[in-house]
Amino acid sequence: MYDYIKGELTTITPKSVTIESYGIGYLILMANPFELQSSLHQTVKLFVHHHVREDDELLFGFLDQPTRTLFEQLISVSGIGPKSALSILASEHQKGFIKAVETADQTFLTRFPGVGKKTAAQIILDLKGKLGSYDSEEKTTKKQSAEDEHVTDVALALSGLGYSQREIDKIKKNLIPESNESTEQLLKRAFKLLLDK
Repeated sequence: MYDYIKGELTTITPKSVTIESYGIGYLILMANPFELQSSLHQTVKLFVHHHVREDDELLFGFLDQPTRTLFEQLISVSGIGPKSALSILASEHQKGFIKAVETADQTFLTRFPGVGKKTAAQIILDLKGKLGSYDSEEKTTKKQSAEDEHVTDVALALSGLGYSQREIDKIKKNLIPESNESTEQLLKRAFKLLLDK
C-alpha cells in the first residue's frame, strides 16, 4: 500500500498528473490537477490511494490526508465509484456536501454528478456522523504533514551521507521540528543527536 509519492511533477492534464520518482513516472488521477500548476517541474508530495480492480490498477492523488480520507469514505458507499468520488471532491461545494450529509439534505446531494436519489440516501445512511471532524482535522493534518516531510528530508540526507537506517531511527523520535525551523536547522540538530549517541 502506498501512503504518498514524492518526486518531480513532470506533466499536468485535466484529469491527472505525472510524478517522476527515482526514474519511475507515476500517473496519478486527481480531482483538480491544475491546483499544482505553479509546482510544475518542482518536487511535490501527493498522498495516494491505490485502487485495484480485476482489469486495472489506478493511483488517485490528494494534497492532504483528510481529502484522501473523504475520498475513501465516499467510495465505501454502494453506488459511488472512484470517478464519482473525484467529481464530488472537484466541486466547489465540497463543504456543502459534508453539511448536506450531516443534515440529511438529499436534494442538495443529487446536484453532484452520478448521485441520484437512491445514492444520496445511501450516502446519508453510510456517512452521516462520520464527516463532522473533516474540517477541524485539516489544519492539524497539514501541519503534521509538513513536520513529517521535514523529518523525511533529514532522514534521506543522513542516509545519503552514509548513516545506517538503525542510527537514523534512533534519533527520529527526537526530531520533531520546532516552529519555523528549516530542514537545514533540523539537520544540524540531527548531527548533534548522532554525536551524542
